[in-house]
Amino acid sequence: MGDAASTYPGVGQRAHIGSFASGGGGGITTAAVDPLTGALTVLSVVDGLGDTPCLALSADRQVLYAVGGPDQGLAAAYRITADGLAPLGAPVPVDGLGPAHVSAAADRLLIANYTSGTVSALRIAGDGRPEGPAAVLGHRGRGPDPERQAGPHAHHVTPDPSGRWVLSVDLGTDSVRVCEPDPAGGPLRVRAETPLRAGSGPREVAFHPRGDVAYVIHELEPQLTVCRWDAGAGRLHPTGEVALGSGDATTGVREYPSVVLVPGGGRFVWAAIRGSDLITTLSLSDGPEKPRITDVVSCGGQWPRHLAAGPSGRHLYVSNEWSGDVTWFETDPDTGRPHPAGRLDVPAAACVVLS
Repeated sequence: MGDAASTYPGVGQRAHIGSFASGGGGGITTAAVDPLTGALTVLSVVDGLGDTPCLALSADRQVLYAVGGPDQGLAAAYRITADGLAPLGAPVPVDGLGPAHVSAAADRLLIANYTSGTVSALRIAGDGRPEGPAAVLGHRGRGPDPERQAGPHAHHVTPDPSGRWVLSVDLGTDSVRVCEPDPAGGPLRVRAETPLRAGSGPREVAFHPRGDVAYVIHELEPQLTVCRWDAGAGRLHPTGEVALGSGDATTGVREYPSVVLVPGGGRFVWAAIRGSDLITTLSLSDGPEKPRITDVVSCGGQWPRHLAAGPSGRHLYVSNEWSGDVTWFETDPDTGRPHPAGRLDVPAAACVVLS
């Protein structure tokens, strides 16, 4: 069977692709997804927010959120229709600099602002549009890398599987903060902070479908940290590390992991590695707490910034920023190994979201 069809009446599955205007990108591209082959066919392009590095879906998967902007951050919402994306009002300031990630959590839109090192929360109105003013949580601290860690750099923010907590990953302070939403609509409230290896530059976190294991990928060191997640107490406990990348120090190429993805079945983990331009597959056959590398393949482009998987996990999509394309792979259902299947030109591709 192919990937599941969209739930929107009259709308097949769609891929929405964000891009960097500063690198020649043209906004947000919407493409039809072939349910059997996974192939992408462009349907429409809408103006983004300048650089549009991250997209996310609403809980009902009928609204697409985008964050970006050349400097001062903005958030925008689009209704997904059979004809493409229909804007829901004007973009809203996030009161942060350099937005890097967005996620929807209950009635709030959460944005990690890399440059200012803050996390913004915007209320989501009944029709799905974000509303200001933003409630902003400031991060503090620094790391040992004077060029990349002179201050906080919030890079990823996401609700945990229970919906009670929000995790904020900070590349600049080598830590993950566990936060609690403010029921009165104020900024997130930090309840705990988990320090990780100094200088490693944590970038993103992904949860296993079981809900009690999380994986943190690091940008400044090619590694994955395995953590036990205690949703009852709101605590993240590192339990082990896995080295990522090519492992070939003779090439002289520095490697910068970008994203970790756990498909819905929870049998594998995929990680993208920039620099060496690789996709690493880790098997979870020994248990979610014990990932082990089983395969490494080329991403099919340059500088793989983001990964996305179809609902069935059969197809894997890679946004390659520097080569300006999205490549897709057929994945082996038993091993998770990706096999190249096609590509679509998208200048300065930043991310893919499947609806």
